[in-house]
Amino acid sequence: MADDNKVQFPNLEDGAVPGDIVPVAPRDDGPASYTAQDLEAVFDVPVQVSAVLGRAQMDVQSLLAMGPGHVLELDRKVGEAIDLYVNNRLVARGEVVLVDDKLGITMTEIIKAERP
Repeated sequence: MADDNKVQFPNLEDGAVPGDIVPVAPRDDGPASYTAQDLEAVFDVPVQVSAVLGRAQMDVQSLLAMGPGHVLELDRKVGEAIDLYVNNRLVARGEVVLVDDKLGITMTEIIKAERP
């Protein structure tokens, strides 16, 4: 194998980051500062966002018997946090709010997931 096929990686151990590399995590010596421009490459990536008020489990017969005015009991109480999922991963919890006659979520807690 010739040396021409080898890729040279920058030495990042001294903390210096070349201008064309965007750091992906804060360094140990303090938080990195990011701007929206740093994330521009992923702005058009579609994600699925779900807000889960609660869950219920029932058989098909009970589901088909439901009609207008039927109350479906969820596994949460009034006032409990709503789970916010992005691509089926829990990322935040929040509260339901009303904005211009539309429902929305105010995030009250960001869930920091551990990376495998």
